[in-house]
Amino acid sequence: MTRTSTTLRFGLLLTTANGFLDAYTYIARGGVFANVQTANVIFFALNMSQGKVVSALAHVWPLLAFIAGVGLASYLKSGRAERYLKHPLRWTMLAQGIVFFVIGFVPTTVAHTYATVPISFVAAMQIGLFRNIGDLVYLPVATTGNLMRLVESGYTGFVDHDATARRAFTTYGALTLFFTGGALAGAFATHAWHVHAIWIPAGVLFVTLLLFIVDERKGVEP
Repeated sequence: MTRTSTTLRFGLLLTTANGFLDAYTYIARGGVFANVQTANVIFFALNMSQGKVVSALAHVWPLLAFIAGVGLASYLKSGRAERYLKHPLRWTMLAQGIVFFVIGFVPTTVAHTYATVPISFVAAMQIGLFRNIGDLVYLPVATTGNLMRLVESGYTGFVDHDATARRAFTTYGALTLFFTGGALAGAFATHAWHVHAIWIPAGVLFVTLLLFIVDERKGVEP
């Protein structure tokens, strides 16, 4: 039985929201990539080499939040949370949407870490919990891995004439386009509405929550 969290529509929604968030945090929250931690490691090293300790620490907190988020995701995947909480994935999506909604009220006069740290935590949970669309592996918070798999499946599909690889090519192509579209929308929306623009990906996450509820009523595994 197909799980809601492994459907293409679910993956596209998450990918779009995360492309949006990368643009949002870079433009409105101090030039930090709260989703992709590789960039934060590099910026940390560059700032430290220039003696900019305070700027360097701004990139450390999202990293620590990311580690904590992956840890919590591992706990949820283990099934232990279900002893105390029914439908933990639904509550997870609800909590993530609420976090983004609240961040939209945080002004830029407040230290950016109060916004970027929670976003990094949410991104880590998404990586830990949602990495499959059917039998395909993907990343909802970044595009590099998906782009690599796009090229690989395209080569296998069109050069080696593999029908399964061509279907994978279509999926990875959609993920790459939606991430790019999300980033583009995030850039325009953040320039227009600044910190409040994060309410858009918050809405997207609330839509994913509705998918769980609707699918359950249709008899689809949540």
